[in-house]
Amino acid sequence: MNLGARRLIRLLFCTTACTMNALTLAAQDDAASKFVSYYQTAYAEGRDLIPAPQKTLDTSSIAERLDLRTIRPEGALSGSAFLASDGTIVKLAGAQGCLSTEPVEFAGLRTTCAMVSLAGLTATLGAAEAAAGNAFPCHFLGQNAGTPTVRFAECFFVKHGAAQSLSEVLIARGLAFAARDRTGRAVLPEYTQAEEKAHRAGTGIWANAHFTHPYGERYRASPSTN
Repeated sequence: MNLGARRLIRLLFCTTACTMNALTLAAQDDAASKFVSYYQTAYAEGRDLIPAPQKTLDTSSIAERLDLRTIRPEGALSGSAFLASDGTIVKLAGAQGCLSTEPVEFAGLRTTCAMVSLAGLTATLGAAEAAAGNAFPCHFLGQNAGTPTVRFAECFFVKHGAAQSLSEVLIARGLAFAARDRTGRAVLPEYTQAEEKAHRAGTGIWANAHFTHPYGERYRASPSTN
C-alpha cells in the first residue's frame, strides 16, 4: 500500500474517531447525535441494528424508472447505512459493511473490519456531500414498516463530471462488500465485479492476508439481517 493510500486510511479513522467523540459530547443536547452515536457504538461492537428489507426489493426500477430524490445525511450509522435529515434511516441496497470485530492490521493500524467499514462510509459521505453541496440524490427501492423508518436505496454523487454510485465506490475501495440476500446472491450483481477487482488487487480490507469474508459470521450472529 503506497504512502497516499496510508494517509487516506488514517484520515478515515481520524474522521470517524473525531465524529464519534463529538457525537458523544453533544448527545445530551442533540437527539439526532445521540441516535447516531447509539447505532455507531453498536456497529463498532459487531451489532448491526438495521434490519433487512421486509419485502424483496425491485432493483429493476433503477434501470426502468429511475426516480431520484435529494437526501441530506446526518451521519453514518453502520458501514452501509446513514441517518437522513428527515429522521429516516437510509440503507444502501447494493453494499454491505463488514461486521467482524476480530483484530486486523490495516494500513499499519491495529483495528477491526467493522471500524474500517464505518470509517469508510463516514469519509465517503463527506466526499459525496462536498461534491453535491451537502446533499445528493437517491433512488428508493422500498422501506420497512415500523419505527424508525428504514428506507432502502441506491445513492449517487457527481465527481469529476461523472455520476458515481455510493455503494460501488465503497465496494471498489475495499470498504464494504456487495450486498447478498439470504440465499447468498448479490442484490445488485454488477457490484460483485467491483468486489472481485478489489479482492484481487488487495484493496482496503482485502489487503489483510488473513481476512475472512463476513457473510457466514453475519448470518449466524443475526439471521434476520442481510
